[in-house]
Amino acid sequence: MPEPNFDSLVVISFGGPENPTEVIPFLENVLRGKNVPHQRMLEVAEHYYHFGGKSPINDQNRELVAAVREILEREGPAIPVYWGNRNWHPFLADTLRQMRADGCRRALAFATSAFSSYSGCRQYLEDIVRARTEVGDGAIEVEKLRIFYNHPRFIAALTDRVRDAFSQLPNAQLVFTAHSIPSYMAQTNDYEKQLKEACRLVGEQLEQPEWTLAYQSRSGPPNQPWLGPDIVDTLREIRSHGVRDVVVAPIGFISDHMEVLYDLDTEARAVCVELGLNMVRAGTVGVHPEMAAMIRELVMERLGMCEPRAIGKFGPHPDACREDCCPGPVRHAPRLERVR
Repeated sequence: MPEPNFDSLVVISFGGPENPTEVIPFLENVLRGKNVPHQRMLEVAEHYYHFGGKSPINDQNRELVAAVREILEREGPAIPVYWGNRNWHPFLADTLRQMRADGCRRALAFATSAFSSYSGCRQYLEDIVRARTEVGDGAIEVEKLRIFYNHPRFIAALTDRVRDAFSQLPNAQLVFTAHSIPSYMAQTNDYEKQLKEACRLVGEQLEQPEWTLAYQSRSGPPNQPWLGPDIVDTLREIRSHGVRDVVVAPIGFISDHMEVLYDLDTEARAVCVELGLNMVRAGTVGVHPEMAAMIRELVMERLGMCEPRAIGKFGPHPDACREDCCPGPVRHAPRLERVR
């Protein structure tokens, strides 16, 4: 077996508060440098307080890291696994300091986002640069693993989650959801194309050729176009056609974090109750065994130990993003942010 040219793996995620006292400091980190009114931040804070001030994302990342460690220890390559966040403890810069102290020199990074967009791809690259700069001299090298929206193991995990939901409502209509983004940003990346392909692949596996892709968590000035249709509008439209059962599958989200819990399990479910529409929300891939196995496979790809895999109409995403991919928000066009 060849000697690895990377000696460690770091899982990078969004982060979230773990008790009520952390909610406001966390949101201040998320919104720093963004033109978001203080009142809007307080409104988002209420979403966290609704669930006791704790986001589930950190516990889910702990489980994912544990699962990846276990499969790497059992099946190799035997490299240590770390975890660092964008917006809350453990911060990525602190994790990189620990990795340097542990003797790591070159790390691979797995970002908990499957699709190409600014927040799902390029911003993670910016986070890595910022964290390495904060660490300073001797900061370890970090290279991000590729986008994996069409990896067969990711599609298998998604398919299992949606199949479980259909076991509760066998004749339901299938609606996928993903985080909306401003239309001008969608025109500069493959986010929408990748989402539709992942939906198609899951529908194909389930023999469910009829499905709808809706978007959630949209915010910003009313005059600024964002990707649609909105999930609530979609649910109302479905019900108007006489449909009584719906499976909602948050394909654009890796874990059941706050936007899934609040926007789907709370707001969208309340609309379904109002409409008399039976709704089952499919689980996110989370710590499905295929996820840990996929992360191991992505690591092996970069170590030259296996060939890249993808299914569907498009091949494996390149390891390195284009220089002009997934540009960020236009700062001179302020918008209200919806945070996770």
